Amino acid sequence: MLVLEMDDPDLFTRLQEKNLARQYDLLTTLIELGLQQGPMAFDKYMLWALNHAAVAGICQFGGRFREEPIYVGNHTPPHFNAVPNLMDRFISFLHENWLELTSTELAAYSLWRLNWIHPFIEGNGRTARATCYYVLCTREGRLLPGKKIVPERIRENRDAYIEALVAADRAWEFGNYDLGRLEAYLAQLLTEQLLDAEREAEQ
Repeated sequence: MLVLEMDDPDLFTRLQEKNLARQYDLLTTLIELGLQQGPMAFDKYMLWALNHAAVAGICQFGGRFREEPIYVGNHTPPHFNAVPNLMDRFISFLHENWLELTSTELAAYSLWRLNWIHPFIEGNGRTARATCYYVLCTREGRLLPGKKIVPERIRENRDAYIEALVAADRAWEFGNYDLGRLEAYLAQLLTEQLLDAEREAEQ
């Protein structure tokens, strides 16, 4: 079963909104598991589940890595044959650097690398933002408080988000690993979320 945006834009939009809510419910459960089981709980099956939740009813290949080319604006993601190995390396990087990097450094890497690899046919951004928040919470050791969480704040501050991703991509093209701009951006959004949560608690 599949709904195309061109066939029924209203239903397509409603499905996206419902999928986002379902994905968040799943994300909170996965965060609870990650807090109990540690960094090794992060694996490709978790990513598949998050992606499937994000695109149910609007993409027939949700929850599996792509096996075809995909193009995203000015960015050409890696060949689909390279995706499984790149994702193994992505997950390994998080496992190996879990205690070496800060929560915002790990979250910035997750957000950038998933967008760069673009491992899915659809829902890559939504999956990357959910993964970013999973990493923030589990690395911080708690489900972070606040009604408006970082992924939602990213969607509301999209221009700065895109600029930070582009800056990381450009650094990578020249053989450099530099996520400073993206990390600062996430740190600001996280600070805003926590400050808002404090204000809400005081009311």
